[in-house]
Amino acid sequence: MSIDQGQTIPPGSTIGILGGGQLGRMAASAAARLGYKVHIFCPDKYSPASEVAAATTVAAYDDESALRAFAEAVDVISFEFENIPASSTAFLAALKPTRPAPHVLYLTQERLREKNFLASINVPTTRFLEVGRPEAMPQAVQTLGRPCILKSANFGYDGKGQVRIDPETNLNDAWARMGADLAILEAFVDFSKEISVVIARGVDGNTAQYIAVENQHRHHILDVTIAPARVSEMVAQRAEAIARHIAQELKLVGLLGVEMFVTDNNEVLVNELAPRPHNSGHWTMDACVTSQFEQFIRAVCGLPLGSAERHSDATMKNLIGDEVYQWREILADPGAKLHLYGKTEARPGRKMGHVNRLTLRNN
Repeated sequence: MSIDQGQTIPPGSTIGILGGGQLGRMAASAAARLGYKVHIFCPDKYSPASEVAAATTVAAYDDESALRAFAEAVDVISFEFENIPASSTAFLAALKPTRPAPHVLYLTQERLREKNFLASINVPTTRFLEVGRPEAMPQAVQTLGRPCILKSANFGYDGKGQVRIDPETNLNDAWARMGADLAILEAFVDFSKEISVVIARGVDGNTAQYIAVENQHRHHILDVTIAPARVSEMVAQRAEAIARHIAQELKLVGLLGVEMFVTDNNEVLVNELAPRPHNSGHWTMDACVTSQFEQFIRAVCGLPLGSAERHSDATMKNLIGDEVYQWREILADPGAKLHLYGKTEARPGRKMGHVNRLTLRNN
């Protein structure tokens, strides 16, 4: 049974965060500015978040004795990525306030559950089918048509576990490359833009959302975010309304990134949900009254949400792999705001940092 999930966690308390990546690192820095300490729980002894946290527990996410000790050492618990067992957050929720609640992680960490939930609350998505075995592929592909996208149901991000099925694609090869026992097959969306909305919802049900932004990907990894998105006001308002609806229906306490497609006829289709700070929200660190990371801390701790208003338009560029070595040129640009994640090895496809470039708005 979960303990009281509505209480305020005052400054001076300790926030426990499951996951030790750059999102946890930036959240920990935001927490410190509000007077909180952060305790990181992750299997990696040298995680980016642990470098700026007050404490770190190094253990597997399903180690119940370590989870219990972790809960005893903190006042509220959250997570910075979805690839953790929902059973672990359920275990922790019986010991300390856990925000977002375990059901949010359970729904959003598996694509089929997520898509079925969205359908149940009348949120538009692309057509999809569950595929539980390779023998079911021919019929599923015939139903949705080619091209279509085969995705692992569980634990996918940055394009991992995804295979595009074109007219010439061998279905057995596609299943093997997808690499999971359960899959979702999605109809191909011929979109004009990819956009996203980051929204916070507090323990009191109040929400604060950032404007819709435009995302450009390279090799399935977010490359550039443009704020605001170059879409019509109608499309932006529709996207923001969808994000509010999802956050309310989830009974979210925390932060939610909603990734969407915009079609040529201005339909807005939800692609994926992320119940934590989102890469496409990094621009808010320098362009908004309240960054997404401060907003995350405010929501998780039951504080009033801050203003999501932007004082500047922005372009965020991820620094992926060797791009991090451009730091000297970036710092030579007085208008650039550099954020590095403290990772020692610049592997291909690895997010090493990002840079925000701002344009002041004319009010």
